[in-house]
Amino acid sequence: MSTVEAPAVLGTPAAGPSAWPQARETARRAGLRPLPPQPVDLAEALGHTLAEPLAALTDLPAFDTSAMDGWAVAGPGPWRVAGRLLAGRPAEAALDDGAAVEIATGAQLPPGATAVLRREHGELSGVLLHDRGPAPLTTGQDVRPRAQECRRGEALLPAGTPVGPAVLGLAAACGHDRLAVRRRPVVELLVLGDELLESGLPRPGLVRDALGPLLPPWLRAAGAEIAGVRAVRDDFGLLLDAVRHSTADVVVTTGGTAAGPVDFLHRALAEAGARLLVDGVAVRPGHPMLLAELPGGRHLVGLPGNPLAAVAGTVTLALPLLHALAGRVADGPDLAPAAVDLPGHPADTRLLPVRRTARGAVPLAFDGPAMLRGLARADALAVVPPGGVATGAAVELLEAP
Repeated sequence: MSTVEAPAVLGTPAAGPSAWPQARETARRAGLRPLPPQPVDLAEALGHTLAEPLAALTDLPAFDTSAMDGWAVAGPGPWRVAGRLLAGRPAEAALDDGAAVEIATGAQLPPGATAVLRREHGELSGVLLHDRGPAPLTTGQDVRPRAQECRRGEALLPAGTPVGPAVLGLAAACGHDRLAVRRRPVVELLVLGDELLESGLPRPGLVRDALGPLLPPWLRAAGAEIAGVRAVRDDFGLLLDAVRHSTADVVVTTGGTAAGPVDFLHRALAEAGARLLVDGVAVRPGHPMLLAELPGGRHLVGLPGNPLAAVAGTVTLALPLLHALAGRVADGPDLAPAAVDLPGHPADTRLLPVRRTARGAVPLAFDGPAMLRGLARADALAVVPPGGVATGAAVELLEAP
């Protein structure tokens, strides 16, 4: 495997494959400047990343509301009932002590109300309402007071938070119609190899492409916009043309990262004027992976062609780079005990498909570089340092695709 001298600012060693943690940090720092912010409508914000803290534009709730169907009451009972309040209508008339009004869940409490008596706890005798609940009604019972969740101007979520469905709901609830988000990094996936089929059964010398279906949804979940998935034959000119003319922020390739007779990626990068930042990572599977800076500040992540090795390359280089470009805040390590001894490589970090159980992380079979059967059953990848992890010891877990 070739080695290059990378810029010291990125912390990449001058020779030899990068250590796994160092390679991940280099990928994060390669996108030192997140992509620019842009205002978008709520309906378009899903999958983006907040470019600034999400602040409440109103108290939440904006007024005292009923948490239950029943009666809004004032003072001690029994109460004389008059009228009805439904959600969506303002409460105008105040309640005097001893008065009550029928109320629906979510409706605004009238001025003077001290509590809500649940429907199942109330008993009407004509116009008089009695409390038949299991305990005496207390002030504030079943009332959602104004600003219970937040006050106007309060910061609710930090910049760098991925915008998922819950974030959209919170933003809408506290008054937002638009959000300031980072532009999503545009990714083009180049699937390299003459041996790959897009449909049908494998046949002599030909295999199905597993990475074309696997990688795009995973990269979208990491905040990327997929510009396209292209199959590129084992031809140097075609590969060089694809790399040179891609307009994506990040080009992701599968295969061609080693030194075989048709592994043209290193040569194509040199011809394209790219600068190698990571050229090989001490991780199994997946060590012949690379990260390069293309002219114009774009990046290329070269993944191995074997499926599980490509998954290892994705979590090592592609996802940290995408998160940096999208301005996402890096989460702290997710640790769990090893339920059994986790076997390691003698010298390299190993990424092992595991399942989380009550006892801890359990390794799964079928974990070879070309296999996906174990990964399909996994909910995490255990980061096993050289030499392995003993039963009960803490191990870092990465989310599986």
